[in-house]
Amino acid sequence: MKTQALHSVLYVPAINGKALAKLPMLNMNAVIIDLEDAVHPDAKSDARAAMRSSLNAWTNRKALVAVRINSLDSPFWLDDLKAAANASPHAIVLPKCETPQQVIALADAMGDLEMSDEIAIWAMIETPRALFNIGAIAELGHHNSNRLTCFIAGTNDLMKETGVRDLAEMQPWLMQIVLAARAGGLAVLDGVHNNIADSSGFENACLIARNRGFDGKTLVHPSQIEPANRIFRPDNIEIGNARSIVRAFALPENAAKSVISLDGKMVERLHLEAAQTLLLKYNQTQ
Repeated sequence: MKTQALHSVLYVPAINGKALAKLPMLNMNAVIIDLEDAVHPDAKSDARAAMRSSLNAWTNRKALVAVRINSLDSPFWLDDLKAAANASPHAIVLPKCETPQQVIALADAMGDLEMSDEIAIWAMIETPRALFNIGAIAELGHHNSNRLTCFIAGTNDLMKETGVRDLAEMQPWLMQIVLAARAGGLAVLDGVHNNIADSSGFENACLIARNRGFDGKTLVHPSQIEPANRIFRPDNIEIGNARSIVRAFALPENAAKSVISLDGKMVERLHLEAAQTLLLKYNQTQ
């Protein structure tokens, strides 16, 4: 799969022709074309056609493109997948993912449709059952045949399914999603901020999500792209510190050392690995 930062991931309803037409002009890292919640059951067929037309016309894509199909317990998902197979997305978003078997079933269906091995699966964690099974789901990330590369926190659905009214009260669950993602070697995206007009609240939500370890945030409006990119992107101080660590360990006298002193601080090889990871993410945004 194409490697790219996932600081800003914009949801766009497949039925919204105006929004689809604007995608080539936007600077998000990725877009999720939604065939699920944003599309009425009677409009599914039209939405699939609009998705195919839009993506096939969008040449020279700079953003990753994912298609959110309907859940595997719906009558729509296979037709969604067949339509997506003809649109060359980078990923398929699996909503209401609750078990490893669902990921495996989707991966098998993608194989049956001869979809490229480079097309990944992004699993949405948005139900209590998903949280109970998240460790087993994340383990699939260690097996390329399952295609799983990313978790997405479905915070709106988690609130609906649990009755929790305050997003802050969900912090333990969100940290559980991050922890499982890291255990499985997966990227992980925070849920949406619904209040489009609340720009300061959105920026604060991005800061909180970044501090919790999320790679980026899912978005509901193009106005949220710039602040998400800015906040999740490593800043100049972080980049400078990371480069200093890499340069220090590259010195001949430090080549065999596990721990060094740098600017009065103890620095270990684990800090070198973190610095290299951060610089990779930074380079992906350039």
